[in-house]
Amino acid sequence: MSPMSRTTAELEPESPVRPGAATAAGSGTTPTALDNELKRGLSSRHLQMIAIGGAIGTGLFVASGGTISQAGPGGALVAYALVGLMVFLLMQSLGEMAAKIPVAGSFQTFATRFVSPSFGFAIGWNYWFNWAITVAAELVAAGIIMDFWFPGVPGWIWAGVFLVLLTGLNALSARSFGESEFWLSMIKVSAVILFLIAGVLMILGILGNDSPGMSNWQNREDVFHGGWVSIISVFMIAGFSFQGTELVGVAAGEAKNPRREVPKAIRNVFWRIMIFYIGAIFIIGCLIPFTDPSLLASGEADVAASPFTLVFERAGIAFAAALMNAVILTAILSAGNSGLYASTRMLYSMAHDGKAPKIFGRTNSRGVPIPALLATAAVGLFGFLSAIVGQGAAYAWLLNVSGLCGFIVWAGIAISHYRFRRGFLAQGNKVSDLPYKASFFPIGPLLAFAVLILVIAGQNYQAVLAGHGLEVLSSYIGLPIFLGLWLVHRMVTKSRVVPLLDMDLSAPQDVEDELATQAN
Repeated sequence: MSPMSRTTAELEPESPVRPGAATAAGSGTTPTALDNELKRGLSSRHLQMIAIGGAIGTGLFVASGGTISQAGPGGALVAYALVGLMVFLLMQSLGEMAAKIPVAGSFQTFATRFVSPSFGFAIGWNYWFNWAITVAAELVAAGIIMDFWFPGVPGWIWAGVFLVLLTGLNALSARSFGESEFWLSMIKVSAVILFLIAGVLMILGILGNDSPGMSNWQNREDVFHGGWVSIISVFMIAGFSFQGTELVGVAAGEAKNPRREVPKAIRNVFWRIMIFYIGAIFIIGCLIPFTDPSLLASGEADVAASPFTLVFERAGIAFAAALMNAVILTAILSAGNSGLYASTRMLYSMAHDGKAPKIFGRTNSRGVPIPALLATAAVGLFGFLSAIVGQGAAYAWLLNVSGLCGFIVWAGIAISHYRFRRGFLAQGNKVSDLPYKASFFPIGPLLAFAVLILVIAGQNYQAVLAGHGLEVLSSYIGLPIFLGLWLVHRMVTKSRVVPLLDMDLSAPQDVEDELATQAN
């Protein structure tokens, strides 16, 4: 679709999302005031760019160099491909549930309805914490990138400026947020496409100096530096890079026609992201040896030294560094913008579900949950850690914390989908009745869950073996937090696993009303 074109649906007034319908499985009192409703203002192009915006950021533009340095080009390619396959299975699982029940609470609502209220409580707070911390990490990275142009200005100042900017964007309507995210994502997607084209021309010897061709892929020991051990060790970075594709599940709660647009977005977004990541890793591996000191190694080098910048510079493109750093800054702000949106909607949903203070369930006249937004933005103040412990250290620490939280949420999606399909069939429904069907059930969610357990358990085993306490804490702290939330809530509420026949499979009332109108 042309960026300037608009469908009829996009020009229609935003329709309200009834909080009670969106969180029918909640255990708390649901606010019913008219100004406490979200509004469906996101179109198909918004959904796709929201997912891309959350997934293509520092993980691709900055951290990709570190994976090649650590595991070699082949090892990095395998790691990203395997994580991409797992994400493909998870996106299918998410698509099946989100198309049937498009709610802003998404993961915590699914976990509550299909597993147990306590599991949903832990998943919801974990996801909120994941993206709230990610916003802080992006603010740290933004301060580091700004040092390229303003080396004398402390990074914490830029973190504060961008926090105010992102909060302001999210304080507008859902449609305004979607529009801003669309254009922010367009910039970085265009940059990736330009990078892929320039990289291919350099490999062919058409652009830049002498082409290295495929010489960096000839020595097997270099291509797979460190073997499977290194490949597994970069799984966390690769997984963090893909985190954000699940944002479409949250945005479904404010999509104008979720049962049509959610499946479309999931089909298109995943393959675009896979092409971007696999293509970029391959080109970087061809043009830059994994031993190049300019590549990031374990977060010890300058974060602003993006492999994208290095490739453009070697292509002889004028002011490549300034241009690419501007694109990286756009990518960081886009990812932070999406993360602030997702965590705000999750906190709003939990408030309507009785899992968070009721004040976070309030919205203004434009359907924006302002109290939830401000509470989430407050977590962004962790970005000011850059002024205390150093920018690189703060960035790496926040990256590790949020990375594990994301894996836990992904595991929750796999469990919820497995239970959802079983409950759907147990209640007398047919698979053909689903608006979108995951093709590889039950192998898909089971395989994804098994891989995620391995990744969670072994993502930083080196630090465990070496006895590096602080590094172990930053890598695994999300796991005891999640388990503690789950167990404490279960002990307090005495909740149990939801029986298959008792699962709530109802969609929000506004979606059912729309389907009834279309049928008539």
